[in-house]
Amino acid sequence: MPYRPLMVLGSGSDVGKSVLVAGLCRIFRQEGIRVAPFKAQNMALNSFITPEGGEMGRAQVVQAQAAGLAPHVDMNPILLKPTSQVGSQVIVRGKVYGNFPARDYYRRKPRLVRTVMESYRRLSAQYDLIVLEGAGSAVELNLKRHDLVNFAMARRAGARVLLVADIDRGGVFAATIGAFHLMTPAERRLLAGFVINKFRGDPELFRDGVRIIETRTRRPVLGVLPYDPDLALPEEDSVALGRKTGEPWAAAAVRIAVLRLPHLSNYTDFDPLEQEPGVALRYLDHRGDFAAADVLIIPGTKNTISDLRHLKETGLAERIRAFARRGGRVVGICGGYQILGEEVQDPLGVEGPPRTEAGLGLLPVVTVMAGAKTTSQVRAHAAGPDAAGSALEAYEIHMGETRAVGPGAPAFVIVKRHGAAAQVMDGWAAPGGRVWGAYLHGLFDNDGFRRSFLGEIRREGGAPPAGAAPLSFRDFLEAQLDRLAALMRRHLDMELLMQLIQPDHDRR
Repeated sequence: MPYRPLMVLGSGSDVGKSVLVAGLCRIFRQEGIRVAPFKAQNMALNSFITPEGGEMGRAQVVQAQAAGLAPHVDMNPILLKPTSQVGSQVIVRGKVYGNFPARDYYRRKPRLVRTVMESYRRLSAQYDLIVLEGAGSAVELNLKRHDLVNFAMARRAGARVLLVADIDRGGVFAATIGAFHLMTPAERRLLAGFVINKFRGDPELFRDGVRIIETRTRRPVLGVLPYDPDLALPEEDSVALGRKTGEPWAAAAVRIAVLRLPHLSNYTDFDPLEQEPGVALRYLDHRGDFAAADVLIIPGTKNTISDLRHLKETGLAERIRAFARRGGRVVGICGGYQILGEEVQDPLGVEGPPRTEAGLGLLPVVTVMAGAKTTSQVRAHAAGPDAAGSALEAYEIHMGETRAVGPGAPAFVIVKRHGAAAQVMDGWAAPGGRVWGAYLHGLFDNDGFRRSFLGEIRREGGAPPAGAAPLSFRDFLEAQLDRLAALMRRHLDMELLMQLIQPDHDRR
Protein backbone atom coordinates (compact mmCIF):
# COMPACT_ATOMS: atom_id res chain seq x y z
CA MET A 1 0.00 0.00 0.00
CA PRO A 2 1.96 3.04 -1.24
CA TYR A 3 -0.06 5.64 0.70
CA ARG A 4 -0.45 6.11 4.41
CA PRO A 5 -4.02 5.39 5.63
CA LEU A 6 -6.23 8.33 6.54
CA MET A 7 -8.91 8.08 9.21
CA VAL A 8 -11.92 10.29 9.91
CA LEU A 9 -13.02 10.36 13.55
CA GLY A 10 -15.84 12.41 15.01
CA SER A 11 -16.53 14.64 17.98
CA GLY A 12 -19.88 12.82 18.21
CA SER A 13 -22.52 10.90 16.29
CA ASP A 14 -24.05 12.30 13.12
CA VAL A 15 -21.38 14.98 12.62
CA GLY A 16 -20.67 13.93 9.03
CA LYS A 17 -18.01 11.21 9.26
CA SER A 18 -19.64 8.90 6.72
CA VAL A 19 -20.26 11.67 4.21
CA LEU A 20 -16.71 13.01 4.63
CA VAL A 21 -15.24 9.56 3.99
CA ALA A 22 -17.42 9.18 0.89
CA GLY A 23 -16.21 12.55 -0.38
CA LEU A 24 -12.57 11.66 0.27
CA CYS A 25 -12.98 8.34 -1.54
CA ARG A 26 -14.41 10.17 -4.56
CA ILE A 27 -11.63 12.79 -4.49
CA PHE A 28 -8.83 10.22 -4.28
CA ARG A 29 -10.46 8.15 -7.01
CA GLN A 30 -10.54 11.28 -9.19
CA GLU A 31 -6.82 11.67 -8.45
CA GLY A 32 -6.20 8.21 -9.91
CA ILE A 33 -5.58 6.51 -6.55
CA ARG A 34 -7.01 3.03 -5.96
CA VAL A 35 -8.84 3.80 -2.72
CA ALA A 36 -11.17 1.73 -0.52
CA PRO A 37 -13.28 2.60 2.58
CA PHE A 38 -13.09 0.75 5.89
CA LYS A 39 -15.08 0.86 9.12
CA ALA A 40 -14.10 -1.78 11.65
CA GLN A 41 -17.37 -1.74 13.56
CA ASN A 42 -20.62 -0.10 12.61
CA MET A 43 -23.85 0.16 14.59
CA ALA A 44 -26.77 0.66 12.22
CA LEU A 45 -30.12 -0.78 11.23
CA ASN A 46 -29.63 0.18 7.59
CA SER A 47 -27.76 -2.64 5.90
CA PHE A 48 -27.07 -4.09 2.46
CA ILE A 49 -26.35 -7.51 1.01
CA THR A 50 -23.21 -7.91 -1.10
CA PRO A 51 -23.04 -10.07 -4.25
CA GLU A 52 -21.54 -12.83 -2.07
CA GLY A 53 -24.53 -12.73 0.29
CA GLY A 54 -22.78 -10.90 3.14
CA GLU A 55 -24.50 -8.20 5.22
CA MET A 56 -22.80 -4.84 5.80
CA GLY A 57 -23.62 -1.24 6.71
CA ARG A 58 -25.13 1.02 4.05
CA ALA A 59 -22.64 3.84 4.69
CA GLN A 60 -19.75 1.71 3.47
CA VAL A 61 -21.81 0.76 0.40
CA VAL A 62 -22.09 4.46 -0.53
CA GLN A 63 -18.39 4.94 0.19
CA ALA A 64 -17.55 1.98 -2.03
CA GLN A 65 -19.63 3.52 -4.82
CA ALA A 66 -17.72 6.77 -4.32
CA ALA A 67 -14.49 4.79 -4.78
CA GLY A 68 -15.87 3.01 -7.86
CA LEU A 69 -15.93 -0.38 -6.13
CA ALA A 70 -18.39 -3.19 -5.50
CA PRO A 71 -19.12 -3.36 -1.75
CA HIS A 72 -17.45 -6.16 0.22
CA VAL A 73 -17.84 -7.18 3.87
CA ASP A 74 -14.12 -6.57 4.46
CA MET A 75 -15.01 -2.87 4.26
CA ASN A 76 -17.22 -3.32 7.35
CA PRO A 77 -16.25 -6.56 9.11
CA ILE A 78 -18.47 -6.01 12.17
CA LEU A 79 -22.04 -4.71 12.03
CA LEU A 80 -24.12 -4.29 15.17
CA LYS A 81 -27.89 -4.21 14.67
CA PRO A 82 -29.64 -3.15 17.91
CA THR A 83 -32.54 -5.39 18.88
CA SER A 84 -33.25 -3.69 22.22
CA GLN A 85 -31.93 -0.91 24.43
CA VAL A 86 -29.15 -3.18 25.75
CA GLY A 87 -28.46 -5.79 23.08
CA SER A 88 -27.61 -6.20 19.40
CA GLN A 89 -27.43 -8.81 16.71
CA VAL A 90 -23.75 -9.05 15.81
CA ILE A 91 -22.83 -9.56 12.15
CA VAL A 92 -19.22 -10.65 11.58
CA ARG A 93 -17.89 -10.63 8.03
CA GLY A 94 -21.42 -10.60 6.69
CA LYS A 95 -22.92 -13.46 8.74
CA VAL A 96 -24.83 -13.59 12.02
CA TYR A 97 -22.40 -14.21 14.89
CA GLY A 98 -25.02 -14.05 17.65
CA ASN A 99 -27.20 -11.80 19.78
CA PHE A 100 -25.39 -10.25 22.73
CA PRO A 101 -25.83 -7.58 25.39
CA ALA A 102 -22.96 -5.09 25.35
CA ARG A 103 -21.14 -6.70 28.28
CA ASP A 104 -21.01 -10.13 26.60
CA TYR A 105 -19.99 -8.58 23.29
CA TYR A 106 -17.03 -6.79 24.88
CA ARG A 107 -15.74 -10.12 26.25
CA ARG A 108 -15.26 -11.26 22.65
CA LYS A 109 -13.03 -8.32 21.77
CA PRO A 110 -9.73 -10.27 21.38
CA ARG A 111 -11.26 -12.59 18.77
CA LEU A 112 -13.02 -9.70 17.03
CA VAL A 113 -9.82 -7.64 16.83
CA ARG A 114 -8.19 -10.50 14.91
CA THR A 115 -11.15 -10.62 12.52
CA VAL A 116 -11.05 -6.85 11.99
CA MET A 117 -7.33 -6.85 11.25
CA GLU A 118 -7.63 -9.78 8.84
CA SER A 119 -10.19 -7.81 6.84
CA TYR A 120 -8.12 -4.64 6.99
CA ARG A 121 -4.97 -6.40 5.80
CA ARG A 122 -6.81 -7.95 2.87
CA LEU A 123 -8.04 -4.54 1.79
CA SER A 124 -4.68 -2.84 2.26
CA ALA A 125 -3.03 -5.53 0.12
CA GLN A 126 -5.48 -4.83 -2.72
CA TYR A 127 -5.65 -1.03 -2.73
CA ASP A 128 -3.23 1.89 -2.67
CA LEU A 129 -5.04 3.84 0.05
CA ILE A 130 -7.54 3.03 2.79
CA VAL A 131 -9.80 5.75 4.19
CA LEU A 132 -11.09 4.62 7.58
CA GLU A 133 -14.12 5.84 9.51
CA GLY A 134 -14.61 5.92 13.25
CA ALA A 135 -17.86 5.62 15.19
CA GLY A 136 -19.65 8.03 17.49
CA SER A 137 -17.34 10.18 19.58
CA ALA A 138 -13.64 9.37 19.48
CA VAL A 139 -13.12 10.37 23.13
CA GLU A 140 -15.77 8.50 25.10
CA LEU A 141 -13.64 7.83 28.17
CA ASN A 142 -15.80 5.01 29.56
CA LEU A 143 -15.64 3.07 26.27
CA LYS A 144 -11.99 3.46 25.37
CA ARG A 145 -10.90 0.18 26.90
CA HIS A 146 -13.32 -1.61 24.54
CA ASP A 147 -12.41 0.45 21.46
CA LEU A 148 -12.30 -1.41 18.16
CA VAL A 149 -13.09 1.40 15.78
CA ASN A 150 -11.65 4.78 16.79
CA PHE A 151 -8.11 5.59 17.96
CA ALA A 152 -7.35 1.92 18.63
CA MET A 153 -8.00 1.18 14.97
CA ALA A 154 -6.03 4.25 13.86
CA ARG A 155 -3.06 3.00 15.88
CA ARG A 156 -3.25 -0.52 14.44
CA ALA A 157 -3.50 0.83 10.90
CA GLY A 158 -0.86 3.52 11.40
CA ALA A 159 -3.36 6.08 10.09
CA ARG A 160 -3.26 9.85 10.22
CA VAL A 161 -6.44 11.13 11.87
CA LEU A 162 -8.81 13.98 11.03
CA LEU A 163 -11.41 14.90 13.65
CA VAL A 164 -14.66 16.29 12.23
CA ALA A 165 -17.00 18.48 14.28
CA ASP A 166 -20.49 19.74 13.38
CA ILE A 167 -20.63 23.50 13.99
CA ASP A 168 -24.34 23.59 13.18
CA ARG A 169 -25.23 21.91 16.48
CA GLY A 170 -23.16 24.41 18.50
CA GLY A 171 -20.30 23.93 20.95
CA VAL A 172 -17.65 23.55 18.28
CA PHE A 173 -14.80 24.67 20.55
CA ALA A 174 -15.75 22.10 23.19
CA ALA A 175 -16.06 19.53 20.41
CA THR A 176 -12.57 20.22 19.04
CA ILE A 177 -10.39 21.71 21.77
CA GLY A 178 -12.21 19.73 24.44
CA ALA A 179 -11.75 16.49 22.49
CA PHE A 180 -8.06 17.27 22.02
CA HIS A 181 -7.52 17.64 25.76
CA LEU A 182 -9.29 14.33 26.41
CA MET A 183 -6.90 12.51 24.09
CA THR A 184 -3.87 10.66 25.39
CA PRO A 185 -0.42 11.81 24.21
CA ALA A 186 -0.30 8.82 21.84
CA GLU A 187 -3.68 9.76 20.35
CA ARG A 188 -2.59 13.37 19.88
CA ARG A 189 0.41 12.18 17.91
CA LEU A 190 -1.96 10.50 15.45
CA LEU A 191 -4.17 13.58 15.11
CA ALA A 192 -3.31 15.49 11.95
CA GLY A 193 -5.99 18.16 12.13
CA PHE A 194 -9.64 19.14 12.23
CA VAL A 195 -12.48 19.60 9.75
CA ILE A 196 -15.37 21.87 10.69
CA ASN A 197 -18.59 20.68 9.07
CA LYS A 198 -21.99 22.24 8.25
CA PHE A 199 -21.08 25.92 8.57
CA ARG A 200 -23.88 28.34 7.67
CA GLY A 201 -23.08 31.78 6.32
CA ASP A 202 -19.79 33.47 5.46
CA PRO A 203 -16.84 31.27 6.53
CA GLU A 204 -14.74 34.44 6.92
CA LEU A 205 -16.77 35.05 10.06
CA PHE A 206 -15.16 31.95 11.56
CA ARG A 207 -11.57 32.97 10.77
CA ASP A 208 -10.96 33.81 14.43
CA GLY A 209 -12.52 30.49 15.40
CA VAL A 210 -10.05 28.62 13.20
CA ARG A 211 -7.18 30.57 14.76
CA ILE A 212 -8.37 29.73 18.28
CA ILE A 213 -8.62 26.00 17.54
CA GLU A 214 -5.20 25.93 15.86
CA THR A 215 -3.55 27.93 18.65
CA ARG A 216 -4.95 25.79 21.44
CA THR A 217 -4.30 22.42 19.81
CA ARG A 218 -1.29 23.14 17.58
CA ARG A 219 -3.11 21.26 14.85
CA PRO A 220 -4.40 22.76 11.59
CA VAL A 221 -8.01 23.15 10.58
CA LEU A 222 -7.97 21.65 7.09
CA GLY A 223 -11.19 23.33 6.13
CA VAL A 224 -14.62 24.70 7.03
CA LEU A 225 -17.21 22.86 4.97
CA PRO A 226 -20.45 24.75 4.29
CA TYR A 227 -23.87 23.36 5.07
CA ASP A 228 -25.42 22.16 1.82
CA PRO A 229 -29.13 21.44 2.31
CA ASP A 230 -29.50 20.19 -1.25
CA LEU A 231 -26.87 17.47 -0.97
CA ALA A 232 -28.78 14.18 -0.87
CA LEU A 233 -26.89 11.00 0.01
CA PRO A 234 -28.22 7.91 1.80
CA GLU A 235 -27.91 8.36 5.56
CA GLU A 236 -27.35 5.60 8.05
CA ASP A 237 -27.49 7.08 11.52
CA SER A 238 -30.97 6.92 13.09
CA VAL A 239 -30.38 10.48 14.32
CA ALA A 240 -30.81 11.58 10.69
CA LEU A 241 -34.45 10.51 10.79
CA GLY A 242 -35.17 13.53 12.98
CA ARG A 243 -34.58 15.70 9.93
CA LYS A 244 -37.22 13.77 7.97
CA THR A 245 -40.12 13.99 10.42
CA GLY A 246 -42.52 16.59 11.67
CA GLU A 247 -42.72 18.62 8.46
CA PRO A 248 -46.16 19.41 7.00
CA TRP A 249 -47.24 17.74 3.80
CA ALA A 250 -45.99 19.66 0.79
CA ALA A 251 -48.19 20.26 -2.22
CA ALA A 252 -47.51 17.17 -4.30
CA ALA A 253 -49.23 14.80 -6.66
CA VAL A 254 -48.22 11.79 -4.53
CA ARG A 255 -48.07 11.74 -0.74
CA ILE A 256 -46.25 8.84 0.92
CA ALA A 257 -46.18 8.17 4.65
CA VAL A 258 -43.58 5.83 6.15
CA LEU A 259 -44.15 4.65 9.72
CA ARG A 260 -41.26 5.46 12.00
CA LEU A 261 -41.22 2.21 13.95
CA PRO A 262 -39.17 2.00 17.17
CA HIS A 263 -36.83 -0.57 15.55
CA LEU A 264 -37.13 0.76 12.01
CA SER A 265 -34.47 -0.63 9.66
CA ASN A 266 -33.37 -0.04 6.08
CA TYR A 267 -35.19 3.25 5.69
CA THR A 268 -32.77 3.98 2.84
CA ASP A 269 -35.20 1.80 0.82
CA PHE A 270 -37.28 4.96 0.37
CA ASP A 271 -34.56 7.46 -0.57
CA PRO A 272 -35.37 7.16 -4.30
CA LEU A 273 -39.01 8.08 -3.63
CA GLU A 274 -37.87 11.24 -1.80
CA GLN A 275 -36.00 12.41 -4.89
CA GLU A 276 -38.86 11.96 -7.32
CA PRO A 277 -40.43 15.21 -8.58
CA GLY A 278 -43.99 15.64 -7.38
CA VAL A 279 -43.60 13.23 -4.45
CA ALA A 280 -43.79 14.21 -0.77
CA LEU A 281 -42.52 11.54 1.63
CA ARG A 282 -42.72 11.85 5.41
CA TYR A 283 -41.70 9.60 8.30
CA LEU A 284 -44.49 9.59 10.90
CA ASP A 285 -44.83 8.07 14.34
CA HIS A 286 -48.01 7.61 16.39
CA ARG A 287 -48.40 11.39 16.69
CA GLY A 288 -48.45 11.91 12.92
CA ASP A 289 -51.48 12.06 10.66
CA PHE A 290 -51.37 9.86 7.57
CA ALA A 291 -55.08 10.09 6.68
CA ALA A 292 -54.29 12.29 3.66
CA ALA A 293 -51.52 10.01 2.36
CA ASP A 294 -51.90 8.18 -0.93
CA VAL A 295 -49.69 5.35 0.33
CA LEU A 296 -48.78 4.14 3.81
CA ILE A 297 -45.56 2.11 4.00
CA ILE A 298 -44.72 -0.10 6.96
CA PRO A 299 -40.94 -0.50 6.65
CA GLY A 300 -38.48 -3.08 7.84
CA THR A 301 -37.87 -3.60 11.55
CA LYS A 302 -35.25 -5.41 13.61
CA ASN A 303 -37.91 -6.57 16.09
CA THR A 304 -41.20 -7.35 14.39
CA ILE A 305 -43.21 -8.49 17.41
CA SER A 306 -42.05 -5.63 19.62
CA ASP A 307 -42.97 -3.07 16.96
CA LEU A 308 -46.27 -4.83 16.27
CA ARG A 309 -47.15 -4.48 19.94
CA HIS A 310 -46.12 -0.83 19.78
CA LEU A 311 -48.62 -0.27 16.95
CA LYS A 312 -51.38 -1.75 19.08
CA GLU A 313 -50.45 0.11 22.27
CA THR A 314 -50.36 3.49 20.54
CA GLY A 315 -53.57 3.00 18.56
CA LEU A 316 -51.69 2.95 15.28
CA ALA A 317 -52.83 -0.59 14.49
CA GLU A 318 -56.49 0.39 14.31
CA ARG A 319 -55.67 3.59 12.43
CA ILE A 320 -53.81 1.53 9.80
CA ARG A 321 -56.75 -0.85 9.45
CA ALA A 322 -59.13 2.09 9.09
CA PHE A 323 -56.88 3.63 6.43
CA ALA A 324 -56.99 0.36 4.48
CA ARG A 325 -60.78 0.04 4.89
CA ARG A 326 -61.18 3.48 3.34
CA GLY A 327 -59.31 2.25 0.27
CA GLY A 328 -55.86 3.56 1.17
CA ARG A 329 -52.86 1.77 -0.26
CA VAL A 330 -50.72 -0.05 2.30
CA VAL A 331 -47.29 -1.55 1.54
CA GLY A 332 -45.18 -3.66 3.88
CA ILE A 333 -41.46 -4.26 3.33
CA CYS A 334 -39.74 -7.15 5.15
CA GLY A 335 -40.77 -6.77 8.82
CA GLY A 336 -43.58 -4.51 7.65
CA TYR A 337 -44.80 -7.37 5.45
CA GLN A 338 -44.82 -9.67 8.47
CA ILE A 339 -46.76 -7.08 10.50
CA LEU A 340 -49.50 -6.89 7.84
CA GLY A 341 -50.24 -10.61 8.22
CA GLU A 342 -52.54 -12.65 10.43
CA GLU A 343 -49.92 -13.84 12.89
CA VAL A 344 -46.21 -13.72 13.74
CA GLN A 345 -44.86 -16.75 15.56
CA ASP A 346 -41.46 -16.86 17.27
CA PRO A 347 -41.19 -20.38 18.75
CA LEU A 348 -37.36 -20.26 18.94
CA GLY A 349 -37.17 -16.88 20.66
CA VAL A 350 -35.31 -15.26 17.76
CA GLU A 351 -36.47 -11.76 18.77
CA GLY A 352 -36.86 -12.33 22.49
CA PRO A 353 -38.87 -14.78 24.60
CA PRO A 354 -40.76 -17.38 22.52
CA ARG A 355 -44.17 -15.92 21.74
CA THR A 356 -46.90 -15.45 19.16
CA GLU A 357 -48.54 -12.15 18.27
CA ALA A 358 -51.61 -11.45 16.14
CA GLY A 359 -50.79 -9.25 13.16
CA LEU A 360 -52.85 -6.45 11.61
CA GLY A 361 -54.82 -8.95 9.54
CA LEU A 362 -54.57 -6.96 6.30
CA LEU A 363 -52.88 -9.82 4.43
CA PRO A 364 -53.78 -13.52 4.77
CA VAL A 365 -50.26 -14.66 5.63
CA VAL A 366 -48.58 -16.21 8.66
CA THR A 367 -44.91 -15.72 9.57
CA VAL A 368 -42.74 -18.10 11.57
CA MET A 369 -39.39 -16.72 12.75
CA ALA A 370 -36.52 -18.99 11.73
CA GLY A 371 -33.13 -19.51 13.30
CA ALA A 372 -31.25 -19.00 10.03
CA LYS A 373 -31.06 -15.58 8.38
CA THR A 374 -31.76 -15.22 4.66
CA THR A 375 -29.27 -12.82 3.06
CA SER A 376 -29.13 -12.77 -0.72
CA GLN A 377 -29.04 -10.55 -3.76
CA VAL A 378 -31.83 -11.43 -6.15
CA ARG A 379 -33.23 -10.72 -9.56
CA ALA A 380 -37.01 -10.70 -9.63
CA HIS A 381 -40.05 -9.38 -11.42
CA ALA A 382 -43.53 -8.38 -10.38
CA ALA A 383 -45.91 -11.35 -10.48
CA GLY A 384 -48.92 -11.39 -12.76
CA PRO A 385 -49.73 -11.49 -16.46
CA ASP A 386 -48.36 -7.98 -17.15
CA ALA A 387 -44.97 -8.64 -15.56
CA ALA A 388 -43.00 -8.97 -18.81
CA GLY A 389 -40.10 -6.56 -18.96
CA SER A 390 -40.37 -5.63 -15.28
CA ALA A 391 -37.12 -7.25 -14.11
CA LEU A 392 -35.59 -5.67 -11.01
CA GLU A 393 -32.60 -6.08 -8.69
CA ALA A 394 -33.18 -6.36 -4.94
CA TYR A 395 -31.89 -8.07 -1.81
CA GLU A 396 -33.27 -10.09 1.08
CA ILE A 397 -32.46 -9.71 4.80
CA HIS A 398 -34.91 -11.58 6.99
CA MET A 399 -35.20 -14.16 9.74
CA GLY A 400 -38.77 -15.28 9.04
CA GLU A 401 -40.57 -17.53 6.59
CA THR A 402 -44.02 -16.38 5.49
CA ARG A 403 -46.77 -18.47 3.91
CA ALA A 404 -50.14 -17.49 2.46
CA VAL A 405 -53.29 -18.82 4.15
CA GLY A 406 -55.98 -17.00 2.19
CA PRO A 407 -56.95 -15.26 -1.06
CA GLY A 408 -54.62 -13.11 -3.11
CA ALA A 409 -51.52 -13.68 -5.19
CA PRO A 410 -47.71 -13.51 -4.87
CA ALA A 411 -46.34 -9.99 -5.28
CA PHE A 412 -43.02 -10.98 -6.94
CA VAL A 413 -41.22 -13.91 -8.47
CA ILE A 414 -37.51 -14.33 -7.69
CA VAL A 415 -35.79 -15.72 -10.78
CA LYS A 416 -32.15 -15.52 -9.56
CA ARG A 417 -30.47 -15.83 -6.18
CA HIS A 418 -26.70 -15.34 -5.86
CA GLY A 419 -26.55 -15.46 -9.65
CA ALA A 420 -28.15 -18.92 -9.87
CA ALA A 421 -31.53 -19.56 -11.50
CA ALA A 422 -34.47 -19.76 -9.11
CA GLN A 423 -38.25 -19.80 -9.18
CA VAL A 424 -39.43 -18.51 -5.79
CA MET A 425 -42.61 -16.61 -5.05
CA ASP A 426 -42.07 -13.64 -2.73
CA GLY A 427 -44.55 -11.48 -0.91
CA TRP A 428 -48.33 -11.39 -1.14
CA ALA A 429 -50.94 -9.02 -2.55
CA ALA A 430 -54.52 -8.92 -1.31
CA PRO A 431 -57.28 -9.11 -3.93
CA GLY A 432 -57.37 -5.80 -5.75
CA GLY A 433 -53.70 -5.14 -5.06
CA ARG A 434 -54.15 -2.15 -2.74
CA VAL A 435 -52.44 -3.94 0.14
CA TRP A 436 -49.26 -5.88 -0.52
CA GLY A 437 -46.01 -6.81 1.11
CA ALA A 438 -42.69 -8.40 0.21
CA TYR A 439 -39.32 -9.29 1.67
CA LEU A 440 -37.40 -7.47 -1.07
CA HIS A 441 -35.29 -4.46 -0.12
CA GLY A 442 -34.14 -1.96 -2.71
CA LEU A 443 -37.31 -2.23 -4.79
CA PHE A 444 -37.59 1.51 -5.34
CA ASP A 445 -33.96 1.80 -6.46
CA ASN A 446 -35.21 0.20 -9.68
CA ASP A 447 -36.23 3.08 -11.92
CA GLY A 448 -38.82 1.11 -13.92
CA PHE A 449 -40.57 -0.34 -10.88
CA ARG A 450 -40.60 3.01 -9.07
CA ARG A 451 -42.08 4.82 -12.09
CA SER A 452 -44.76 2.15 -12.49
CA PHE A 453 -45.63 2.31 -8.78
CA LEU A 454 -45.94 6.11 -8.77
CA GLY A 455 -47.62 6.23 -12.18
CA GLU A 456 -50.47 4.04 -10.99
CA ILE A 457 -51.06 6.33 -8.00
CA ARG A 458 -51.00 9.43 -10.19
CA ARG A 459 -53.47 7.95 -12.66
CA GLU A 460 -55.84 6.91 -9.90
CA GLY A 461 -55.78 10.40 -8.39
CA GLY A 462 -56.25 12.10 -11.72
CA ALA A 463 -52.86 13.82 -11.45
CA PRO A 464 -50.87 14.51 -14.61
CA PRO A 465 -47.77 12.39 -15.24
CA ALA A 466 -44.52 13.68 -13.75
CA GLY A 467 -43.35 16.50 -16.00
CA ALA A 468 -39.64 16.31 -15.26
CA ALA A 469 -37.23 13.97 -17.02
CA PRO A 470 -37.37 10.44 -15.54
CA LEU A 471 -35.08 10.03 -12.55
CA SER A 472 -32.19 7.59 -12.80
CA PHE A 473 -31.43 7.01 -9.14
CA ARG A 474 -27.93 5.63 -9.74
CA ASP A 475 -27.02 8.60 -11.94
CA PHE A 476 -28.49 10.87 -9.27
CA LEU A 477 -26.21 9.34 -6.61
CA GLU A 478 -23.17 9.64 -8.87
CA ALA A 479 -23.95 13.31 -9.42
CA GLN A 480 -24.33 13.84 -5.66
CA LEU A 481 -20.96 12.20 -4.98
CA ASP A 482 -19.29 14.39 -7.61
CA ARG A 483 -20.99 17.44 -6.09
CA LEU A 484 -19.73 16.47 -2.62
CA ALA A 485 -16.19 16.02 -3.91
CA ALA A 486 -16.27 19.39 -5.66
CA LEU A 487 -17.51 21.11 -2.49
CA MET A 488 -14.77 19.50 -0.41
CA ARG A 489 -12.09 20.42 -2.92
CA ARG A 490 -13.14 24.08 -2.72
CA HIS A 491 -13.09 24.23 1.07
CA LEU A 492 -10.33 21.83 2.17
CA ASP A 493 -6.60 22.42 2.08
CA MET A 494 -5.99 19.92 -0.71
CA GLU A 495 -2.22 20.33 -0.64
CA LEU A 496 -2.06 19.45 3.05
CA LEU A 497 -4.54 16.61 2.55
CA MET A 498 -2.34 15.03 -0.11
CA GLN A 499 0.71 15.47 2.13
CA LEU A 500 -1.00 13.55 4.93
CA ILE A 501 -1.27 10.37 2.90
CA GLN A 502 2.38 10.36 1.88
CA PRO A 503 4.20 7.53 3.69
CA ASP A 504 7.18 9.70 4.65
CA HIS A 505 5.08 12.47 6.19
CA ASP A 506 6.29 13.62 9.61
CA ARG A 507 4.58 11.49 12.28
CA ARG A 508 5.02 14.16 14.97
